[in-house]
Amino acid sequence: MATRLVQINMKAHDDSALGRFWAAALGWVVDSEGPGVTNLEPAGLAYPDPSAVCIDIIARPEPKTVKNRVHLDLATTSAAHQAELVSRLKDLGATLADIGQGDVPWTVMADPEGNEFCVLEPRPVYGDTGPVAAVVVDCTDPRAMARFWGEAMDWTVHEVTDDQASLRSAQGVGPYLEFVRTPDAKTGWNRVHLDVSPYRGDDPAAEEARLRALGAGDPGIDQSSISWRILTDPEDNEFCLLSPR
Repeated sequence: MATRLVQINMKAHDDSALGRFWAAALGWVVDSEGPGVTNLEPAGLAYPDPSAVCIDIIARPEPKTVKNRVHLDLATTSAAHQAELVSRLKDLGATLADIGQGDVPWTVMADPEGNEFCVLEPRPVYGDTGPVAAVVVDCTDPRAMARFWGEAMDWTVHEVTDDQASLRSAQGVGPYLEFVRTPDAKTGWNRVHLDVSPYRGDDPAAEEARLRALGAGDPGIDQSSISWRILTDPEDNEFCLLSPR
């Protein structure tokens, strides 16, 4: 058994408006929309597909108060493309953001609800990922996170150092999942988190037990009214175990 990363979950005051921003930013479509829920994916994608990590935006009233521990890195193919993308994102409502990054070749921005993301300078490693180069998770121990997520999912571990670790789908397509060492401790629940799914036919209860045996924890919240399971990784980042797909 194994899981795979199928989407990221974002909280928003206005899920519909934020969905329109990210759909335009990535060239994706709104796949479905209901009260308080907007789902985005590339046009024509047969979800779930390893070529893309989709976005699920959920309306919540709580304000954003701290830097997100999970963010997107967007890929570019040239310096001109990077400049054009930054300009287009500003026109869509994004702003430049200062998170103490200093003088770096990438551009840190925030979406209309303040969620940080990066527009990367051209990097060959991201040449075939699509518009999302990587889903990036802040952590204190990239090696430990790579061990957990490398066993939790069937994704391939590509790089592990004291400062960074990266994984990619077993098929070698789509964005990377990266863990980057940061000094900041986690405070509060994550407004952006990972959603993983077992494969069709797998037993979700057995998969939950397997993840717990690997080190997944319990967030300590009432889950009696939902059909999926909310767990935490070894650094207490919440993630959802969805139904098999």
